[in-house]
Amino acid sequence: MKAVVIRTFGDPDGLEVVDVPAPVPAPGQVQIATEAIGVGGVDAVIRRGTLAAYGFREGHLLGSEVAGRVTAVGEGVDASWTGRRVWAFTGLSGGYAEQAVAAVEDVLELPDGLTGADAVTLGGSGVVAHFALDRARCTPGETVLVRGAAGSIGITAVQLAARGGASAVAVTTSSVERGARMRDLGATHVLDRAGEGGPDAPAGFDVVIDVVGGPQLPYFLDRLNSNGRYVAVGVVGGQPPADFGMRLMDAFRRSLSFATFSSDTVPGPDRQAVRSSQFADAAHGNLRTVVHEVLPLDRAVLAHRAMDAGEVFGRVVLAP
Repeated sequence: MKAVVIRTFGDPDGLEVVDVPAPVPAPGQVQIATEAIGVGGVDAVIRRGTLAAYGFREGHLLGSEVAGRVTAVGEGVDASWTGRRVWAFTGLSGGYAEQAVAAVEDVLELPDGLTGADAVTLGGSGVVAHFALDRARCTPGETVLVRGAAGSIGITAVQLAARGGASAVAVTTSSVERGARMRDLGATHVLDRAGEGGPDAPAGFDVVIDVVGGPQLPYFLDRLNSNGRYVAVGVVGGQPPADFGMRLMDAFRRSLSFATFSSDTVPGPDRQAVRSSQFADAAHGNLRTVVHEVLPLDRAVLAHRAMDAGEVFGRVVLAP
């Protein structure tokens, strides 16, 4: 089968299409013929070599979420899974391929009306957005800033914050066009990447959800209101300065909080319950997904180039 691996860490040209044996489901696993493969920010971070210290090596087969049809089951798995259309989390590898395997507890049957592309756009990111707002203890009437809102996590977070009764939902984005699209999804204020906006934008925020990280993170910490909560859910813009925590100490009397969040810390059944609810909402049009583009699997290099260039609004999806 065709698969995409990291031949060399660095820019997207280090990705390579190879022929590898199809994976065989182990006990507790299912095999899936993929119809849609999500391309996420974590894939780009792994590809660049940023996480090499965590055991990622050249030759790594990228991809963490797929949608498709179950073609075989491993020992101990109910045979009735065979033939079902599903979304699946494959871990941090194995998704960029014509066939993938996943533990059955990380598989969810897709509702009618939800495409595979929509499923991999929402499946992983929607859970992060939901629990990040929960970690921030976001309540109705509060002001929320979503930093880096043009990706699938940010797009879902904006919608959830608006549905949850936020008095203002601000976003940072790179263009007027993207700002207009974010307003259509529920944003009330559009700021540029530096956090600057019109005179009506809130001066401070009760909650910041940050997908970007990077060198400007301390500036956005300064935008928190007293008792404000900042939740970092990604570092697609790189690591923040090593001393960024001094901003919190300098503002000691304002009682600010900073947290990181990874959905790995949420029990699997809780993740699946939220995901199932969001899939149902999306199938009924109550939660919107944004698929930037669907590309053939062997064009994964183009997907990563678009991400690195900041051209993606929503999610790029690969299709075998």
